Order: sequence, then C-alpha cells, then structure tokens
Amino acid sequence: MTGQVTTVDGRIAGRRGQATRQKLLDCLGKMLGTSPYRDVRVIDVARKAGTSPATFYQYFPDVEAAVLEIAEGTVKESAELSQLVADRSWAGKAGRETAEELVDGFLGFWRKHDAILRVIDLGAAEGDRRFVRIRTRVQGALVKPLAESIEGLRAKGRPSGQDVSPAAVAGSLVTMLAAVSAQPKSLQALGAKQADLKPALAQLVHLGVTGRKPVK
Repeated sequence: MTGQVTTVDGRIAGRRGQATRQKLLDCLGKMLGTSPYRDVRVIDVARKAGTSPATFYQYFPDVEAAVLEIAEGTVKESAELSQLVADRSWAGKAGRETAEELVDGFLGFWRKHDAILRVIDLGAAEGDRRFVRIRTRVQGALVKPLAESIEGLRAKGRPSGQDVSPAAVAGSLVTMLAAVSAQPKSLQALGAKQADLKPALAQLVHLGVTGRKPVK
C-alpha cells in the first residue's frame, strides 16, 4: 500500500496499521464473493482477518465504508481498460484482433473483480449515488475511448450509422459486455456456450464500432 493512511479518528496509521487495514479489506473482498453483501458483519470480517471488531472500527466506521474503499480500488484498476482501445486499429485483420482483445480484456477484468462489481451494480440499481458514480467511472474508462474511436472512424467516412451518437453506441456496447460478464451461467442455461460468447461479442463490438463485420 502506498500513500498516507489515517484512522477514523484522524491519526496517521503506521506500517503495521496499514498492513492490518489492507488485510481487513482483503478478507472483506473474499467474503463478498461467497456471502450476500448485506449479510457480512464487522465481527465476521474481523474474525477472518484474525483481529477484533474494535480494530476494524479504527479504520472503517462500518462495512459499507470498507466496501466503498474496495470499489474505489476497482475504479483505479479499470483505468487500464482504456488501453484496450486507445491507439488501436479497427481496419482489416487488426480490427478483428482489437475487438477480440477488447472482449477478452473486459471479461478478464470482470472475472477478477466480479464480487465487488456485483455489489456496485446492486447499490447503483437501488439508487445509491455513491455506487452510481463508481459504476459510471468504471464503465467510462472504456466508453470514452471507444466513443473517440468511433468518432475518429466517422471523421474518415468509414463506419455507417452516422446519425447515431458515438457515446450511445459505445455505452451500449460496454453495457452489453458488462451484462454478459455478470450472468454467464444464465446464458449457458439458455444454450449460449461459454466458448461461443467471446467470438459473438467480438463480432458485435466490431460491427458496432465500424459498421462492418470483422474480416476472417
């Protein structure tokens, strides 16, 4: 952990305190993967971390504050999603590879952060503005550069759909990727095999960005 960390009462945490705080966050993150968000209690997190509730309260006022801290960490990592699009070619074989790598990278990011992303979606769906802002920042890391790519292609007269907002197209594509990432088991139950999802998504992304199917 880098940077200055303070306790709830404003004291600066030392190296040992920072390590304890991070351990609490790590344990909470693992618990979110196996327990419903609102069923997680401070005493359970503290016990899993090998410490006491009193220690937990030194760093976080409640479980929700710790969850938001984990969510902020996910936002920081989501910034790397922009690299899947920035300065990438959408022409010919390179364009197909861009679409495939974008899909693969996004699905990998979602798998890594699945537990906290589900909590973020839940909070956002319930209208909690803190979670809405976080979800917007996570998706924005990919929506913004993707919209810029669409605008750049349109400026060269390449893709169709000139009457559709690039931001709307990019937002729709990212929302589609997030929805598929969040419910793979449901899609499999409907007959969509996991091995078939990536190429299907890559084709839809390429079509949405360029107006054309990817070359084989």
